[in-house]
Amino acid sequence: MSTPDPRENRLLAALPTAEWGRWLPNLEPFEMALGDVLHESGSQQTHVYFPTTAIVSLLYVLENGASAEIAIVGNEGIVGVPLFMGGGSTPSRAVVQSAGKGLRMSARAMKDEFDRAGPVLQLLLRYTQALITQMSQTAVCNRHHTVDQQLCRWLLLSLDRLRDNELSMTQELISNMLGVRREGVTEVALKLQKANLIRYARGRISVLDRAGLERRSCECYAVVKKEYDRLLPPMNETGLRAY
Repeated sequence: MSTPDPRENRLLAALPTAEWGRWLPNLEPFEMALGDVLHESGSQQTHVYFPTTAIVSLLYVLENGASAEIAIVGNEGIVGVPLFMGGGSTPSRAVVQSAGKGLRMSARAMKDEFDRAGPVLQLLLRYTQALITQMSQTAVCNRHHTVDQQLCRWLLLSLDRLRDNELSMTQELISNMLGVRREGVTEVALKLQKANLIRYARGRISVLDRAGLERRSCECYAVVKKEYDRLLPPMNETGLRAY
């Protein structure tokens, strides 16, 4: 497996130069296949994950098996916040939503880095604040906005974490993410396709008009994006940080 470039992850790219020599030996390449579960609800987390080309969905699962997405994590962040925040486990499940690559770090190494305080601690705390904003906005969106608006928000957040305008995603998986019936997703997807905003075929969604999706979405997407941009350092023009 080819080694992912750590600089393709926004958090890793933001590490101060002095931290690189200590972090790089602890970062292990990790392939993320569609549907892989990185951690189950309630389980002790053994690693944290830094996606580079993959997207991971954080799902809250009810006793009856029903689930709904509370956040997504891609090349802007880290999967495993409860580990370094002291919880060790979480009631959410982490599932790979879009296949790709990433890196992982052991729980012990991550805790040691966090406990060093300084710039790493500040960076991870700012990311955690941005993630909490996404979770809070998702809850509000799912309660007060239409499935049409929710799907547009979800597509836009996913696009921000991908290199191109195409997603591999079945309607069943989308319905599980949004916590709505599959028929509702089908109806909305057809509306967006009729409006020439997306093209959907054989489990692949191609976004044809991103600006149109932004106009059709509720304010939730803009709120979340603004908070991530405010709290996290920007990537450079190439998307990579020089060593």
